[in-house]
Amino acid sequence: MFKNYIQHKLEKYVKKYLEKHPDIKLVCVTGSVGKTSTKLAIATVLAQQYRVRLHEGNHNTNLSAPLAILGIKYPENVHNPFSWLKVFKAARKVIKSPSTVDVIVQELGTDKPGEIADFGRYLRPDIGVITAVTPEHMEFFGTLDAVAAEELTLANFSKIAVINRDDIDDKYAQLLTNTTINTYGTSGLAEYSFQEDDFSIETGYKGRFTSPDFNDIPATVKVVGEHNIRPVVGAVTVAVCFGMDIAAIVKGVEEIRPAPGRMNPLKGMKDSILLDDTYNSSPAAADMALQTLINLPAPQHIAVLGSMNELGATSAQEHARIGSLCHPGLIDYVVTVGDEAAQYLAPVAIQNGCAVKSFPDAISAGAYVHKVIDPRAVVLLKGSQGGIFVEETTKILLRNTSDDKQLVRQSPAWLEAKEQFFSKF
Repeated sequence: MFKNYIQHKLEKYVKKYLEKHPDIKLVCVTGSVGKTSTKLAIATVLAQQYRVRLHEGNHNTNLSAPLAILGIKYPENVHNPFSWLKVFKAARKVIKSPSTVDVIVQELGTDKPGEIADFGRYLRPDIGVITAVTPEHMEFFGTLDAVAAEELTLANFSKIAVINRDDIDDKYAQLLTNTTINTYGTSGLAEYSFQEDDFSIETGYKGRFTSPDFNDIPATVKVVGEHNIRPVVGAVTVAVCFGMDIAAIVKGVEEIRPAPGRMNPLKGMKDSILLDDTYNSSPAAADMALQTLINLPAPQHIAVLGSMNELGATSAQEHARIGSLCHPGLIDYVVTVGDEAAQYLAPVAIQNGCAVKSFPDAISAGAYVHKVIDPRAVVLLKGSQGGIFVEETTKILLRNTSDDKQLVRQSPAWLEAKEQFFSKF
């Protein structure tokens, strides 16, 4: 009851805030994967012309999202009523104060059916961006159709919908009631796209943005992996919808960099390249990360793959599918972290002929890779948050220990929690 009261109170404040400041534009982002990267890309591009507010973390729940929209810090003690009284006071002040932003870019998350629709009770985004429909939280959704119905709800209560054409199956178009839709991607099927001309891991992708609104625009996208170009194309699509100057859009695009833990290339020991993709893992994201690893020229390829959490009854099938993508001619070592990866992914990779080693924890996996890594290798590090923590594998393999500040979950609270976790092994 207390949580529901807080939630409805915050929703009321956000609604009043947006009514009081009608000039503020709201961009909301949801999807199975790629939400944070897309949010950050949109904010980086829009910031070339507008005052932008966003929370750089994943404050995307029914309690944290309203505070991120209002620009109010989330209380440390959520169970203390006096903490929330301070929040309410701050909200009233924000509502009455002159606006300090032109655009708010807000991520919306969901763990179970109906949570995106809850946001629609008090939000009507100027633009709603849907990044992907792939398996997530399957213990609650059960089917991919249920995931699609959930994620695409945002499109239907937004004024304009911007949809990733590559990572959402065509069949889900029947779920859309909004007729004002723009599509983006890298396959060429979308209205807004990016055509690659050249790539290097040092400089990124050189190519051209295409759209119905302008002739080809040359630009360099400094990310790794085709799937990480798509958030940038999504940002360009949003910017065009806002009528931004083309030169400002290109300038913003060329300032975009990978977020920590999201295919962020780091310098590793023995002149290796570490593709740090340790923020989280899901079947679609692991698939795309592996394809990126395989396509990068290197004398040695190593894949460190942590268990994927929150897959429910589909876990065995999805882990096995990722294992089937591992082939000895393409990946020299497959290293798994966690029980489910060991139980379901590793046996399939072994059957394919891969050299596979499984570990219960990320630190042991890091010690093993430290022994077998060759000069100029490329190492993919992919894992989930709860009990996997593959960023600690990355830490062991860094060339410079000072680069650990670029890793996820390095706050004192996280380090203390992980110290307790790893003490069990």
